[in-house]
Amino acid sequence: MNLTENQIKRYSRNILIQEIGIQGMEKLLQSRVLVIGAGGLGSSSIFYLAANGIGTLGIADYDKVDLTNLQRQILHFTQDINKEKTDSAKDKINRLNPEVQIVTYNQKINKDNITKIINDYDFIIDATDNFESKFLINDACVTLNKPYSHCGVSRFEGQTLTYIPGHTCYRCLFDQPPPVDKVLLTSKVGILGTIPGIFGAIQATESIKYLTGIGELLVDTLLIMNFKDMSIRKIKVTKNKNCQICNKK
Repeated sequence: MNLTENQIKRYSRNILIQEIGIQGMEKLLQSRVLVIGAGGLGSSSIFYLAANGIGTLGIADYDKVDLTNLQRQILHFTQDINKEKTDSAKDKINRLNPEVQIVTYNQKINKDNITKIINDYDFIIDATDNFESKFLINDACVTLNKPYSHCGVSRFEGQTLTYIPGHTCYRCLFDQPPPVDKVLLTSKVGILGTIPGIFGAIQATESIKYLTGIGELLVDTLLIMNFKDMSIRKIKVTKNKNCQICNKK
């Protein structure tokens, strides 16, 4: 494809990066990324992916905007309360970058529809807030050889890992969801509103790096950041030979 004069100007700061250039920008414009969850993590990921010219952006969420969301879910404004999150997100992205093709899935991702939904995308971002969805997304991506970014956040901290086929997956590390009574729900323990924004931006960055083939991904690496004391840890992880999903392949 040939970039238009408008595109060259819009994405000039990306193009100036030697590792991206015109060719890298063309790759982004032809790429398809699915973000599952249009909340705190998804808000940041979706904004940055659209701003950076991802050609087709899928947005999956089945919830409506609530007043308690607005402290961290920057895609949604006060006037969007009670609006479907997918509709709210599409509206903002159309105004930010009308070139981006938006595909919305106003439905809960489950075992019956996830394969059909993720199959058309080059990279998946898990921006969900519950363990059931995280294991579901991981297992589907591993089975279908889809690269994706995992992330989980709570209070002042978060963790993220990038999966590409053949490497350590989320289930390799955690095997099963924790008992319900051990789960620290943000509705109970809280979350600083900036934290999902930071991690969502990291997830968008990982997808851009993957799609353009630049840099070093968080593959076989769990990044843990605690912003209360500004500590950052990168833990090298390996595939679990007893992983119940990897061993099915």
